[in-house]
Amino acid sequence: MRIVDTHCHAGHNWFEPVETLLFEMNSNGVTEGVLIQHGGTYDNDYLFECTERFPGRFKVAVLIDPDDPDQPGTLAKLARRGAAGIRLYPPMRVSGRDPLALWKKAGDLGVVVSCMGTTEQFASDEFHALVKACASTTIVVEHLAGAKPTTMPDDALFLKALKLAELPNTCVKIPGLGEFTPRPPRLAPALKFGKVQPLIELVYKAWGPKRMMWGSDFPPVAGREGYRNALEGVRSHPALVRPGDVEWVLGKTAAAVWGFGDK
Repeated sequence: MRIVDTHCHAGHNWFEPVETLLFEMNSNGVTEGVLIQHGGTYDNDYLFECTERFPGRFKVAVLIDPDDPDQPGTLAKLARRGAAGIRLYPPMRVSGRDPLALWKKAGDLGVVVSCMGTTEQFASDEFHALVKACASTTIVVEHLAGAKPTTMPDDALFLKALKLAELPNTCVKIPGLGEFTPRPPRLAPALKFGKVQPLIELVYKAWGPKRMMWGSDFPPVAGREGYRNALEGVRSHPALVRPGDVEWVLGKTAAAVWGFGDK
């Protein structure tokens, strides 16, 4: 089965070099990954170097310096270099006549927006209006719409954030269970969480498997349940029991959205 990790980080200035990520991917049968540029890093050279050194394994989602006077123009240059995505935050705007010019430019270029934010930001009327205004831009909501271990299934903001699924240009990333479930106070030989809130079930109902994709959040996941457990927690999740669900969530959705092509 094809497995694509849509949310992993690599670098020399923060986190781990790509070789550490590749060890985890190769050890767990993960075929491809999307390198999401980590916060505060606006030089994307290392990530492009990773794609050149390991052809076919990675796509890159860049960050652009917020002080750049021509962010749409810079995105066009990065797209020509091979950027498949850009990481933006819900409040992100640019100066000029159209504050949403960078979001719209991504759509014009066929560049995916990987969107990092809080549940409150994803639930805001302002962000929903932004997504509607940028209908030609594919926007991937990161980190289970900002869910935390304190998020309950009846949380009004979380439920409102899920209404983004009504907009056809959105998809969602789902992480391992440890991102939104407290660590068990006593660890058994095989990982077993206590009560897991049915948040993935709600996301499944809203977006469906063909608009869901798994992302490990490597290497921060190493401080939670770990890479392998994060993958297995999704692969064996009871919400994904219909034929084909796991294949879509673990690989097919990501391959289509990020342009990995047939395999």
